Amino acid sequence: MAPQRTFNVDRLRVEVHPDGAALGAAVAAAAAAVIADAIAARGIASVMFATGNSQIGFLDALLARTDVDWSRLVGFHMDEYIGIRPDHPASFARYLRERIIDRVPVPPRAFHLIDGLADPAAEAARYTALLAAHPLDLVCMGVGENGHLAFNDPPFADFDDPVDLKVVTLDLASRRQQVGEGHFPDVDSVPATALTVTIPALLRARVDLVAAPEARKAPAILAALTGPVTTECPASILRETPHARLFLDAGSASLLPASV
Repeated sequence: MAPQRTFNVDRLRVEVHPDGAALGAAVAAAAAAVIADAIAARGIASVMFATGNSQIGFLDALLARTDVDWSRLVGFHMDEYIGIRPDHPASFARYLRERIIDRVPVPPRAFHLIDGLADPAAEAARYTALLAAHPLDLVCMGVGENGHLAFNDPPFADFDDPVDLKVVTLDLASRRQQVGEGHFPDVDSVPATALTVTIPALLRARVDLVAAPEARKAPAILAALTGPVTTECPASILRETPHARLFLDAGSASLLPASV
C-alpha cells in the first residue's frame, strides 16, 4: 500500500499510487484510521462522502475492511441535483444508498441525505443545522474534470463562502462530465442546478482525503498543483489545507513535472 511517490505542494501532502486499486485501498486505510480515532475520542464519527465514478474503488475498499464501526458513523452527502427524484439513476442520494447504506454490515448511526425535491432554501437551512450539530471528522471527496470540489464549479466557487450550502448553476464542463460518466444520455438531460456543500464547509473537517484517479483528471490536477491558487481551479485551495491529503494514480499524475 506504500505510494510510488510522495511530495508536498505548499501545505498539501500528495501521494501517487500505481493504479486505481492501490489508490482506493490507500484512501480506505486512511479513512478507517480517522474514523477509528474519532470513535475512540468521542464515541461517534461524522463523515461526508462524495459520489461519482472516481469514488467507487475507494468505497469498495472501505466496505471490504473489517475495522470500520459503521454503527457509530453519521454519514453526510455532498451535493444533489435540484428537482431530481431520489430513485433517479443519477441521483447522488441513490448512489450513496446503493454503494454504502444498503451494503454496510450494520446500519450507520444515521445517514443524512440531501433532498433534491425539497425547497432549496429550506433544504439548505436543514442541512446546515445538521452539519452544525455534527462537526465533520472526515470529508472524502474527489476533484472534478474542471477542478471543482463538490459542485463548486469555477464560476461559482468561493473560498470565503459565508454559507455551508448553496444553490449553484452547473457549468458546461460539469454537465459534460456527468454525461461522460454515463449518468445522463446528453448534456440537455443533466439538471441545470444543484445544492452543494461549499468549499469552507468541506475544508472545515478535521481531515480531508481527496481521491482523484484516472487520466481524465490529469489536466485539473496539473492546474491545481502547479498553477495559481484561484477559484478558476477550485481544487487549488487544497494547497493551503494542511489537514488534506491528495491521492493520485499514474493516470491523474501523468502531466505533473518531475520537479513537483
